[in-house]
Amino acid sequence: MASDNTQRSYSIIPCFIFVELVIMAGTVLLAYYFECTDTFGVHVQGFFCNDADLMKPYPGMEEESFVPPLILYCVVAAAPTAIIFTGEISMYFIRSTREALIAQEKTIVTGECCYLNPLIRRIIRFIGVFAFGLFATDIFVNAGQVVTGNLAPYFLSVCKPNYTGTECRFNHQFISNGRICTGDHLVVDKARRSFPSKDASLSVYSAVYVTMYITSTIKTKSSRLAKPVLCLGTLCAAFLTGLNRVSEYRNHCSDVVAGFILGSAVALFLGICVVHNFKGVNGTPTKQKSEDYRGLPLMTFPRVESPLETLSAQVAPDANPTSTDWHDNRCIQGTLQRLGYELRASNVSNVCKDSRSGDFVFISYPKDGAKRATFKETCT
Repeated sequence: MASDNTQRSYSIIPCFIFVELVIMAGTVLLAYYFECTDTFGVHVQGFFCNDADLMKPYPGMEEESFVPPLILYCVVAAAPTAIIFTGEISMYFIRSTREALIAQEKTIVTGECCYLNPLIRRIIRFIGVFAFGLFATDIFVNAGQVVTGNLAPYFLSVCKPNYTGTECRFNHQFISNGRICTGDHLVVDKARRSFPSKDASLSVYSAVYVTMYITSTIKTKSSRLAKPVLCLGTLCAAFLTGLNRVSEYRNHCSDVVAGFILGSAVALFLGICVVHNFKGVNGTPTKQKSEDYRGLPLMTFPRVESPLETLSAQVAPDANPTSTDWHDNRCIQGTLQRLGYELRASNVSNVCKDSRSGDFVFISYPKDGAKRATFKETCT
């Protein structure tokens, strides 16, 4: 292991254990309370007894869906994890990508015997951030469902209000009493959690995150269509998952669109701002400034006005000086070269002789402005 590719750090392990794992545990615990307990009560939203948007037939339990929740959650969590794990191991053991990976990541030395190589660091970072985002998306979805209490398209089919009662006697009477429902309370409470769609949010979050990983890290020189097919196939599967929720009357179209926006936003935020497009923490190595000034052309350096130019600018030549083409006078050319002026055929330059002092004045008009130099002819 090269010594310049190692970095000693005694805080990375304590920070990981006491900060990141604590945050992760808190996120998982909050998601558990939203999913499995009644700690957060659902907002009871009112409705019209004859609302056609809420009178769709009951599609059955979630397990009877074309995409059951158990299968969906397993695919959403396991597929990106397997892709990231396989991709990192492949890049680490392929010679062409191993050098670039090691250049972006340094081996962390946490003690006399503990080393964290780039492979372990990248796998933990990318999969850990993905898992955090998955639980964070679930928390956002549950919070939106609890706060809004938006009703599912099949709400009236499971609520079964008493249409002959006084509260549903009029067609345009708004019902805000939550106890008017006579159906199963568990199914009714589930029908009150429609916005945003959880399946759409989780599926598009997983698809966007793994798409960003594939496009940013995996390099395929021999095939131009392998990555687009894999990425578009993943996004298409997430899109079809949301459409299935609408076709089965389990969510409104607006619920699915909101779920797509939420999942995409979380994935883009984590992919761009947290893992920095899946690049190494060190990025591109910075070049040293102390060297490499040799060989650079003089025109790249900032111009410094010499005292000779300042003094010669104050001496105004005659109104009608005698002009001489410096290309035909080798003596004047040699003098100008000794003064440090670069003679190029592209410059429009003139040498004028002052009738009062007898000095030659060299006037150059390069791109960066006019320059003057006053000298006396020292050769015949």
